[in-house]
Amino acid sequence: MNNINQRLQNVKKLQAKRFENEDHWDEINDLLIKELDEILLIEPKNTAALINIGAVYSDMGENERALDYLKTALKLGSDDKNLFINLAIVMVYMEMHQEEYHEYLETAENMAEDPLTFKAYFDPQSH
Repeated sequence: MNNINQRLQNVKKLQAKRFENEDHWDEINDLLIKELDEILLIEPKNTAALINIGAVYSDMGENERALDYLKTALKLGSDDKNLFINLAIVMVYMEMHQEEYHEYLETAENMAEDPLTFKAYFDPQSH
């Protein structure tokens, strides 16, 4: 397995631990951003890293920044289910028109999830 894939697997594991260690949420997010930034320095077109960093920024409430990363992954041709779900989540949080994000959700229905990516957290109660 190549080093980048191993690093992305580790990022996914660390991301999952945020919910078990909410007292360290900010520190874990900082570690995730640092690691994903390093991966993107090596492979700027790595769509899994772009999708994950977009999810982390969304979880931090930085939705415009998240949208930039996610749109980059989209432009690079990613067909990962989590990309389209994360785009929809960010657009809901940014209070965009329903038609815009519903299209992404419909597209996601027919796609497979990349095992190296994850979804942004979504709280339906907040909207």
